[in-house]
Amino acid sequence: MNRTSPHVHDVAIVGFGAVGQLLALLLGRAGHDVVALERWPEPYPLPRAVHFDHEIGRVFQAAGVGEEVRAVTDPVPDHYEWRNAAGQALVRIDWSGDGPSGWPTASFFSQPRLEAVLAAAAERSATLTVRRGQEVTGLHLAEDFVRLVTRGADGGGEVRARYVVGADGAGSFVRSAMATTVTDLGFFYDWLIVDTLPHEETEWSPMNWQLCDPERPTTIVSGGPGRRRWEFMRLPHESAAELNTPETAWRLLAPWGRTPENTAIERHTVYTFQARWVDRWHEGRLLLAGDAAHQMPPFAGQGMCSGMRDAINLAWKLDLVLDGRAGPGLLDTYTSERSEHVQHAIGMSMALGRVICVLDPEAAAARDARMIAAGADPLHALPATPPPVLGDGVLQRAPDGGRAPDVGLLTPQYEVTHRGRTALLDDLTGGGFTLLTDGPAPLDALDAADRGFLAELGAVLVPLYADACPPEGYLDAPGGYLAHLRGHGHAAALVRPDFYLFGAAADGAGLRELVGQLRAQLRRPAAAVVR
Repeated sequence: MNRTSPHVHDVAIVGFGAVGQLLALLLGRAGHDVVALERWPEPYPLPRAVHFDHEIGRVFQAAGVGEEVRAVTDPVPDHYEWRNAAGQALVRIDWSGDGPSGWPTASFFSQPRLEAVLAAAAERSATLTVRRGQEVTGLHLAEDFVRLVTRGADGGGEVRARYVVGADGAGSFVRSAMATTVTDLGFFYDWLIVDTLPHEETEWSPMNWQLCDPERPTTIVSGGPGRRRWEFMRLPHESAAELNTPETAWRLLAPWGRTPENTAIERHTVYTFQARWVDRWHEGRLLLAGDAAHQMPPFAGQGMCSGMRDAINLAWKLDLVLDGRAGPGLLDTYTSERSEHVQHAIGMSMALGRVICVLDPEAAAARDARMIAAGADPLHALPATPPPVLGDGVLQRAPDGGRAPDVGLLTPQYEVTHRGRTALLDDLTGGGFTLLTDGPAPLDALDAADRGFLAELGAVLVPLYADACPPEGYLDAPGGYLAHLRGHGHAAALVRPDFYLFGAAADGAGLRELVGQLRAQLRRPAAAVVR
């Protein structure tokens, strides 16, 4: 059957894994006509990613699936610990409780169950179409749209869209149509991943830990509710082929008390951990997200998380460009912001990997002594890394033209009370641009044009009160937003839809300047594409 149609979608997403699903949901919730093309006819049934952090929980909240995601995840109740062969703690990282985004610091899940939640939400979207079993085999650029050629069991066809996003994995077809290059840091380690289903309920304490034994570095973590994962590093004398067998998996599981009598192996596979990123993620009407744009070792648990950050960064920018509220040049900031940010995650993952993947006994002993002497405190026992901050992009500028202080950092999410309802801020505002102010006074400086611009963006004005809050105000919790604002000398802070700080102001006049900067930056001209 031929599926050719002259209809032009707003966005075509190639690949419908977790990152493609999230991007589709975010764009669909914004009312855009989205088509997702997935080469495989059925969802992939086996585990892959298993962890997301508090920020990604907030992203799921923004996509309207927060409670459904909570229902299929295990929040971590304790700490993440690294131990040496003698059982001594080398580092202990507190993962208990909620993180700054109002979600558990760390959550573990089974990817098929998570993707089922996202796919079900996609089915409910009136503006989102999912076509499984449709492989993209051709890509042709027209002036106003991209033409994709597809083939599947029921025939081929053509799909047209104003923009195409390749969320189609490390072997991305969309990336092959771009003139971009790849930076590869040459960081390679092979690990056997074994996902299991224990037959009995067991309390694992700590829930997640790392054995830093030079005889065989091993990771033991949750695989989501009712599941456990073991990861075993390949030793120099082993081949990947001999490691990746059921017999080897059972042999390595045996010291952990796992046998065919009490456990089922759901999957075993050898992964080659890599550290690489694409140098340009946007070219004209083509964009990349997730593994199509970057790959990293799993030691910091940031692979899928980074793809989810891609999705929400790209979603709000595409939303404004598609509606004409911003110029197409806004999309040029996608690479500059996310590439630098993801390089931080890759660098952190590699630094942790170099600590874990030590096979020399003398080097391991020296490492152990150093980390034990540091009291297993991650601030002193682990390599220092800079804070994760966005690269240059849609961010407040200082008077000298450089970046203003503190911009591009993730902002927290606290509970507030508005019109008698107490909830996390995003549940009250609906997300999008959010202008937080210390009371209503800073807002008095905004004129009609400022307010009209913010209304056009869908920005929500949030005047915060410590007490005596009027119905239209937002009553802050102790130690919440007002403490954060006042501690930095800010009267107002403008938060982007991806929860990163655009900028802040000390008074009403500074707020007017801040809003003016955002207006100017959203209309930026597009960069020329060099092919």
